[in-house]
Amino acid sequence: MSCRLKEKYYQEVVPQLKERLGYANVMQLPRVEKIVISVGLGEATQNSKVLEAAERDLAAISGQHPVVTRAKRSISAFKVREGMPIGMMVTLRGKRMYEFMDKLISIAFPRFRDFRGLSPDAFDVQGNYSIGMKEQIAFPEIDYDKIDKIRGLGITIVTSTKNRDEAKSLLELMGMPLRRE
Repeated sequence: MSCRLKEKYYQEVVPQLKERLGYANVMQLPRVEKIVISVGLGEATQNSKVLEAAERDLAAISGQHPVVTRAKRSISAFKVREGMPIGMMVTLRGKRMYEFMDKLISIAFPRFRDFRGLSPDAFDVQGNYSIGMKEQIAFPEIDYDKIDKIRGLGITIVTSTKNRDEAKSLLELMGMPLRRE
């Protein structure tokens, strides 16, 4: 099975980016390097079953086994000790990255009620784009009846760009629904 978004990148996006940004060499063009999906599990300090449920959901969404993230330091106000599990994350590259991004654009975003596009201001200085989703049920792999709790996801799209404008051009051409300013 070939990936639609990867084919679109090489056949449609590359020529348009080359023209728009004025690069002569294809290797200079910006590209998506990886996508990091993370879930914060503050309630995991009291209930260890939360980790299993979140791991199952994240593995279903990404198609890859998540890594448990642990607290770097103790914070007594949150009852967190150094080394305690406080979240999970998955880093997607290559084919899985393109498949996830395609699923995000064509399936997950259209499932949101009153969705008017993503904020064009969520780019950082290096050109990476961060999306916060309030619920994991927007993805088709998640069965609504089998989830224990609605959890939010943090999705960061890491690009090889040097600035915000190049990253914005790249994501717009790839089909990311950014709002017009």
